[in-house]
Amino acid sequence: MIDPSADIHPTAHIEKGAVIGANCEIGPFCLVGSDVRLGTGVILSSHVVVKGQTEIGDDTIVFSFAVLGEIPQDKKFKGEATQLTIGARNRIREHVTINTGTKGGGGLTCVGDDCLLMAGCHVAHDAQIGNRVILVNSAAIAGHCKIEDDVIVGGLCGVHQHVRIGKGAIIGAVTMVTNDVIPFGLVQAPRGELSGLNLVGLKRRGVSRSDITALRAAFQMLAQGEGAFQDRAKRLGDETDSEYVKDIVNFVLGDSDRSYLTPGAG
Repeated sequence: MIDPSADIHPTAHIEKGAVIGANCEIGPFCLVGSDVRLGTGVILSSHVVVKGQTEIGDDTIVFSFAVLGEIPQDKKFKGEATQLTIGARNRIREHVTINTGTKGGGGLTCVGDDCLLMAGCHVAHDAQIGNRVILVNSAAIAGHCKIEDDVIVGGLCGVHQHVRIGKGAIIGAVTMVTNDVIPFGLVQAPRGELSGLNLVGLKRRGVSRSDITALRAAFQMLAQGEGAFQDRAKRLGDETDSEYVKDIVNFVLGDSDRSYLTPGAG
């Protein structure tokens, strides 16, 4: 179904069954598959391919040569029906690729709202990307990763499969992340070292000085306190009133298939 207000270039190919919302713009040489649903005001610039069971939310813009909803790069994939959902107001730049999920991984790859995926980024099968996430040029997010809200992943980074990156964290450029990153963490160096907190990001979001002070103290305790990393986190949970510190505690005590980047360790 194509809304009559949609503007579709004559060279674009829209397969039967696709749903094109009001005020969409489909540019030259785009391909939209039969199971695709585009919300209101979606723009596909030119030479964009959208396939599979893919849904794109309102006012998202997809730039030239992006490929969304292709099958996973997973040898175990046998053609089962899986999905990709992309939220509203995203900016998906040139040559970005995002794959659908796999049966073994839950069947869904998901991108939230208000994200910026810069040129050449890749989001693999079953990854879960939160809201207001920025993936800088050529960042690669492997299968089954979970990237929480307000995360920035620097250019040319690689994030290992099943890794979780907590809300508000920042990953420096050209970094390989193989373990979970605590909320509001700052990770840099080629093999990914948790070297501090994303203080710039916290200040930009208007986090109070008292909460930032609490986060600094929590980071020091995680870095230098007695006992195992998770034991330190449990003690933090018993001692703090800061919701930001509690975000870190809940993250560390949550389920994970990976270990954690700890302060001062790669």
